[in-house]
Amino acid sequence: QVQLVESGGGLVQDGGSLRLSCAASGRTFSSYRMGWFRQAPGKEREFVAAINWTSGRTYYADSVKGRFTISRDNAKNTVYLQMNSLKPEDTAVYYCAAQKFGSGTYYTGYDYWGQGTQVTVSS
Repeated sequence: QVQLVESGGGLVQDGGSLRLSCAASGRTFSSYRMGWFRQAPGKEREFVAAINWTSGRTYYADSVKGRFTISRDNAKNTVYLQMNSLKPEDTAVYYCAAQKFGSGTYYTGYDYWGQGTQVTVSS
């Protein structure tokens, strides 16, 4: 299967920026959709952003639109999440995910998941 490893999490101040990375290995394909999800304590996992690997089309949750940017580097087989204007409400464990093309929608139905990286935004 596909292995996903997130990195780049940490502690930042309200209004700060952070860039998360997700390196993919294993049996990866260019027809995958890559996504970012997050989960705060006591809450369900929620969709954050996604990108179609081949076309580059992006999708964002309303809560992060205008502040977060998802991108990918084909040569490094890596997807990024640039997070700007961070707020305490963004505090959560952020997960990278991969979806086989045609197996789901941009916000649900992902097949592979990373271990997660903690993002904490202080008020």
